This record gives sequence, structure tokens and C-alpha cells, in this order.
Amino acid sequence: MTRKRTDLDAPASAGEVGAFLRQVAATPRRVGREGHGRLIFALDATASREPTWDRAARIQSSMFVETRALGGLEVQLCFYRGFQEFQVSDWYRDSDALLRRMNRVFCSAGLTQIGRVLGHALREAAATQLDALVFVGDCVEEPRDRLADLAGRLGVFGVPAFVFQEGRDPTAEPCLRDIARLSGGAWCPFDASSPQLLRDLLSAVAVYAAGGRKALEHYGQSRGGAVLRLTEQLAHKGD
Repeated sequence: MTRKRTDLDAPASAGEVGAFLRQVAATPRRVGREGHGRLIFALDATASREPTWDRAARIQSSMFVETRALGGLEVQLCFYRGFQEFQVSDWYRDSDALLRRMNRVFCSAGLTQIGRVLGHALREAAATQLDALVFVGDCVEEPRDRLADLAGRLGVFGVPAFVFQEGRDPTAEPCLRDIARLSGGAWCPFDASSPQLLRDLLSAVAVYAAGGRKALEHYGQSRGGAVLRLTEQLAHKGD
């Protein structure tokens, strides 16, 4: 089913980006057994996100690039689409391998399966080390209470969900905010016309997962602009 997205021209404000980065920095960091960060990169691949799927595929490489000097990052791709189709990849430490996997994916009309994403993250957290869940989507078509319960369980495991909402669908936003809040993560909207913002925010999460608050502050200094101004607010907090 193809859905209409609403208010897609409302990008994240400086305040929302700042709040997101502050929450990232305030999240207790867990380090994988091998000393590098591990996160699940989960995406909605239903028809409404087809216009921006290729862009997301290209952006993901920045997460690896920004964390190489910090010991690296392991990423697992997770996506849903079509009629009850849900796929999970191997763990990747190479951006080219993940990009090749994403390039084989095409979007297909269907309902959201965010509950399956959260359930999968819970299983991974119980079985091995998982530092964070990143979710990129634009719509919610599932019971809010059930998703809130799963998000709360992630919070118990110490696995924050960092939620990036494409557009500002007013029905989806409260639910996506709940997922971030109850898991101990953070929520931030982004706009399809500002891919650099999504790139910087995804990289910020990856850098923090791999290197902590000090690494996040250094990342802000290297990126400059709004990201620098916002991460400077973290300078007086300990790691």
C-alpha cells in the first residue's frame, strides 16, 4: 500500500538537532567485546520511501568512514517491505559490502513492521553485544502500545534506539518519539531535501557508539557549521 506522507517540507530545526545530539551524548555507551561499536541499521523499505532509498544507501558509508580511527564499527542491515517481508543481513565492517547489499534492495508497497525490527534487536541484545539501533522511517501503522512495550524492553537491555523520521507525519511522530524515549535513545526528523543533515546525524550516532562523547565532540569540530555549534554544548560534560 502506498501512503501519502505529510508535511515533508518541514526540516529539523536547530533546536531539534541540538536536542538529538545532547541525548546521544547523554546515552551510556556500551563497548562490544572486540572493542568496536555494533549497531543495527534498520530501514523502512516500503513504497513511500522509494524516492530516498538510494540516497540512504549512499549515506550509510559515512558511518564507517567517521569511525575508522576509533576502532571501527560493525553494522547489520535490517529492513521490511511488501507483504510481511522482513530481512536481516550479516554483520558488516566494510561500507562497500553493505552498499552492495543495499543496492540489491528495491522498495515494495506494504505496511510497516517496526515491531519486528524492535523484536529482532531484542534478540540480538540477548544473544550478543548490541550498542545501538538506528531506525529510519516515515510512517507507523502498528499499535502504539505494543511498540512502546518493545522499546521499553530495549531500554532495559541498555540498547538505545536512535530514530530518524523522514517528514513530519503527525500520526507517526508521537509513536516514533515514544520508541526513542522509552529505549533511552533519541528522535530527530529530517527532510528529503537535506541529505547532508541525515549524513551528519547518522555519523554522529556511529561515532558515539564507537568512541563516546569525546569522539562526538571531535566529530563536531571536524564537521563544522551547525554540528560544531551544537556539539560544543557538550564540551563541559565528562565521558
